[in-house]
Amino acid sequence: MPRLPVLLLAGLAFGPGLAHADLPALSKLQSQGGKVSALVVDLDRNEAIAALNADSRLSPASVTKLVTAGAALDAWPADRSFTTRLLSERGPREGAIEGALTLHGEGDSTLDHQALFSLAVQLRSADVTAVNGGITVSTAPFGPLGCETKDRCDALVKSATAYNAPLAALGVDYGNWCIEVRPQRVGTPAQITACGGVQLPIAVEGSVMVVPSGRRQTFYLDRFTNSGGDFLRVGGELPMGGMQTLYRAMSEPSLGTGLLLRETLRSVGIRVDGAVSVSPEWPSNGATELARVEGAALKEQLARMLRHSNNYVADLITLNVAVAIGRKPGPLADAAQSLSDYVARAQPGKKNDARPVLFSGSGLTPENRLSAQDLVSVLEHQYRDTRRFPAFYGGLVVPREGPYAFLRRGGSPAWLDRVALKTGTLSEPISVNAMAGYLRKKNGGWMAFAVIVNGAPPRRVIPFGTAVEAIRTDIEQILARY
Repeated sequence: MPRLPVLLLAGLAFGPGLAHADLPALSKLQSQGGKVSALVVDLDRNEAIAALNADSRLSPASVTKLVTAGAALDAWPADRSFTTRLLSERGPREGAIEGALTLHGEGDSTLDHQALFSLAVQLRSADVTAVNGGITVSTAPFGPLGCETKDRCDALVKSATAYNAPLAALGVDYGNWCIEVRPQRVGTPAQITACGGVQLPIAVEGSVMVVPSGRRQTFYLDRFTNSGGDFLRVGGELPMGGMQTLYRAMSEPSLGTGLLLRETLRSVGIRVDGAVSVSPEWPSNGATELARVEGAALKEQLARMLRHSNNYVADLITLNVAVAIGRKPGPLADAAQSLSDYVARAQPGKKNDARPVLFSGSGLTPENRLSAQDLVSVLEHQYRDTRRFPAFYGGLVVPREGPYAFLRRGGSPAWLDRVALKTGTLSEPISVNAMAGYLRKKNGGWMAFAVIVNGAPPRRVIPFGTAVEAIRTDIEQILARY
């Protein structure tokens, strides 16, 4: 089915009188030192309802993910999935694989420890009991990716969280060590394993002591890296009760995934001799496929990315999109040019030199620049694509059912039920607060909106609550009229 033509938002007029009449709260915020780019468009009539510096490109934070989702749906159908396989140059003989077992994927951002278990069980079901040449993790077509944001670069040495995992072609559990801490008996150390009860393939320094239930939880668990690789440093106390599950970023997710696969294979009775290594080379064309798993469909990946603002999913999809459209594999900043290309396609009335500047699909890079008009063009482009729009819209958050209390707090029924959006925030080097999505009119029609609020010298920080209140106030006034 051919796509419906995209209307040219570049031809809309955004007069200053219209801006101040219809976005008074945001106009006031701008007069107090903030930078604002805002636009609301009636999609039924292709008419600007309200605008304030709609063409101004500001730092958009995580609303960048709307562009990433749109570019992904432009590249693939919504049910596209990504395969991860186990291969061998020589098929198993008498239960043994001679040479390396190769793990190769297609950049599945949803690969998890359960998928590794499925691969291991499939291999064991084929009567394989030994791998005699170690494990090779193939990162083709991406190769080494390095780090591109401060958080991810810091995670090469230490991580006390999950959101800063470096990118990798193969990264289990969003590039994290998934760790289970089980209190078994008061006065003894808690058991610490990988998720699923598999032995951790990295060292654990220290112990977490189990104390009676009702006591305060004080345990900590951090990941460090030295010349010997990743290791965990733990301590403190954990009351008796339920098991704790924690995620800590791997310093090198492709290697960590290979190490965890080796332990998973051993847990199902497959002996692995030899080291785990990472290679940028493709498996040979003659390699035998021994096991495979399919990742979550693209529409599910986009839902996780948009609803929970998953940065790992967003940037891995960005890398995948670049490969899919024929760009040479390279760093994330290069791959993100495919997103700029997509925005240009979504607003064909603009000149090529007016393309936005994007360095990531997650919005973690504060150097990203998008305008409200860029975002509304993407929203309209998806709205008019009847095949892809359900997957795109399905990832947005309706405030009444949203996972974040700030979206529900103080909102009118119109705000709570007639808005579907994506939010974005950054705190450094300036504050960024952004929202973009769709508004439903009283008659069931559709509007698209985008608002980006940046701090600027001398007011580098616009408080989060102040920005959210201004956005909600102006949107509620529009919803009251339409």
